[in-house]
Amino acid sequence: MRRSRLSTERSRALADDAGSASIEFIGVGVLMLVPMVYLVLALAQLQAAAFAVEGAARQATRVYVQAESAAEANAAADRAIQVALADFGVEEAPRRVETFCQPDPGDCLTRRGFVSIRVTVEVALPLVPPIFTLGVPASVPMSSTATEQVSRFAGGTG
Repeated sequence: MRRSRLSTERSRALADDAGSASIEFIGVGVLMLVPMVYLVLALAQLQAAAFAVEGAARQATRVYVQAESAAEANAAADRAIQVALADFGVEEAPRRVETFCQPDPGDCLTRRGFVSIRVTVEVALPLVPPIFTLGVPASVPMSSTATEQVSRFAGGTG
């Protein structure tokens, strides 16, 4: 059986593929590695922010219910939030703090009352310059709420 000239040329062209597999492997590897590294960086930053807001809310309620006055409680809670966020590197992020009190919203340090503090932080995604945020949010809101009960032996009203 005789092979045609066209099939012989085609098989030679396919056989001349020497050395291209390593280049393809490097190219595809880089194309897959860069998004994977970015994903790991983004998830690490979001996880750190989640730990930060949870710890900030928890510590803020703990120091709030131990204070003697509302002004002292607010100052102590603010310091606790600053320290907790700074521990995880989230101190520059925009934050919002809300305080809720039960049964009397006007007096948070009522004996056996409950104090809830919600800490919300806007976490910027890593390596996103401000020019790319034109209509697409480049941050993720993280929020945590903690509740503590004021001691029945507290010096407040009740």
